[in-house]
Amino acid sequence: MTNTMTYKGYAARIGYDDEDGIFTGQIAGIRDGVGFHADNVEDLKQAFREAVDDYVATCAKIGKSPQKPYSGRVMFRVDPETHRKAALAAELSGKSLNQWAEDVLNRAATAQHSA
Repeated sequence: MTNTMTYKGYAARIGYDDEDGIFTGQIAGIRDGVGFHADNVEDLKQAFREAVDDYVATCAKIGKSPQKPYSGRVMFRVDPETHRKAALAAELSGKSLNQWAEDVLNRAATAQHSA
């Protein structure tokens, strides 16, 4: 079971509000708070698509570029010993450090996403 939806490269976190008896969603990965809700899954899917389309249209209307899905560039610092271990693991697997890190991050993100 997943708690996310995707549409046009955007993703949303999905929840359930037991008090109101509705499904709720929030577009992830953008600074603007864009939420939506519905009573059932099919309506929630439609509400999500409408929220994304409305977000993009509203940005165009006010002359703002909508925040795009991620570029694929990740820059972060790690402890030098962690860097050494990662570089060694990458070399031993026959991959570049970038390829190896992408595989590791993808597996970790997939496992978290599935949880």
